[in-house]
Amino acid sequence: MKTAQEIYGIRAIIEAIVQEKTIDKVWLLKGQEGQLFKHLEQKIHEKGISHSYVPQERLNRFSHQNHQGAVARIAPINFVSLEDIITENENKKTVYLLLDGITDTRNLGAILRTAASVGVGGIVLPQTGSAPVNSDTVKTSAGGIFSVPLVKVNHLKDALFMFQAHEIMIIALSEKAQKTAYEYNFDSSIALIMGSEDKGIQKGLLKMADDSVKLPMSDQMDSLNVSVACGVMLYEINRQQNYI
Repeated sequence: MKTAQEIYGIRAIIEAIVQEKTIDKVWLLKGQEGQLFKHLEQKIHEKGISHSYVPQERLNRFSHQNHQGAVARIAPINFVSLEDIITENENKKTVYLLLDGITDTRNLGAILRTAASVGVGGIVLPQTGSAPVNSDTVKTSAGGIFSVPLVKVNHLKDALFMFQAHEIMIIALSEKAQKTAYEYNFDSSIALIMGSEDKGIQKGLLKMADDSVKLPMSDQMDSLNVSVACGVMLYEINRQQNYI
């Protein structure tokens, strides 16, 4: 099974970016200076690559190699274009999944596993504020990560604008919704937004949704694990679109 690979050194990372490798994240040394380092920063910003500035001790944990103040992780999969997968699926009912603030790798892996089981057309992740696509994600997905197209966008709003342009219904799972998922008619292609358990979906994304639904809950509980909630939603949509 293919896992994430780490690369070390400023020149090596710049070369990986130039060759359009799928870089999941870059860690940069705080306070680092120099023309080559500035060039790397420029490349990172141009490509919208997730990155953070960390102390020397954090970088040394990755490797005792000469990292030159920069370490990058190449994702174990290649991300694809959202426009390409929408075009590919334009003549059939398709479910797309947008994950807002899902930062736990095991939750992401479990969602990928379920998504592969019901044939989700694609999963959209933001460049920042999302769980890394690493070996833990691959393992938890039980191979599902290789069956579902993955998309990364600078902001989820970018993806929602594209779904709107293609007249794909945008549905948010929100506890404040009036209807339950079982009362809703998922009779067309759907872009489903799922948020984190603690923060939910960003207000800006909720405003862009065409509608929202909720899952019925007993008085004893106020939320479900996001991967469980996602599984319930995907199977209900799958049931309506394929078995009714």
